[in-house]
Amino acid sequence: MPSVLALTDTQISTWVAAFLLPLFRIIALLSTMPIFGTTLVPRRVRMYAALAITVAIAPSLPPMPPVQALDLSALLLVGEQIIIGAAMGLSLQLFFQAFVIAGQVVAIQMGMGFASMVDPTNGVSVAVIGQFFTMMVTLVFLGMNGHLVVFEVLVESFTTLPVGQAFDAGNIWELVMRLSWVLGASLMLVLPAITALLIVNIAFGVMTKAAPQLNIFSIGFPLILVLGMLILWLSMAEILNQYRPLAVDALQYLRSMVGAR
Repeated sequence: MPSVLALTDTQISTWVAAFLLPLFRIIALLSTMPIFGTTLVPRRVRMYAALAITVAIAPSLPPMPPVQALDLSALLLVGEQIIIGAAMGLSLQLFFQAFVIAGQVVAIQMGMGFASMVDPTNGVSVAVIGQFFTMMVTLVFLGMNGHLVVFEVLVESFTTLPVGQAFDAGNIWELVMRLSWVLGASLMLVLPAITALLIVNIAFGVMTKAAPQLNIFSIGFPLILVLGMLILWLSMAEILNQYRPLAVDALQYLRSMVGAR
């Protein structure tokens, strides 16, 4: 008579936890991180990607704590994994938003603040220069395999910050305080361009004071726009040079958040 495979509730809950708990952390990361968490990537694609990543890394993950499906502790573990994944994704969003703010500042200085377009990644209207910076940093991030580094940190986080270990609430507060880093990084990116445009605006102000009959709006606006595009083109090399230390800082912060090496 063939033997019957007998499974206990503990075994079933252990197998389910070994797959579902990492899945929630991965889904939260993919839903909040740049590129994958934008509206350009459909939710179904993100779900399939999260399932594929979970299936691929589940055998190499540390043992998961057994949970009961209808137990309150299971809901707490799921919520904790969502918070960890969302915090990791939002830390990367701050890095990308530094370039968006830099583009907004330059656009206002050169008179292109009114030229806005719908950002397909976030669904809001941003200045054209900010949208250009967003596309640039996205391509550079993918070209430097930044997304692979993020996935490496994600897999390592299950060892350094295993499921069931309490997530330090101070990391959330540190993430909020990191907003000052975003403002400082955005100003550092476009400080030469802002300084040059400020000098141009001061020169036109002096011209208006010296010759009041000069129609500064018909002459100055297109000239400032042309000079602004020229200054932006000349400062692009410096912006790309600043990209590497900012990216390293953002990825190092991501590693320190989860205690990775």
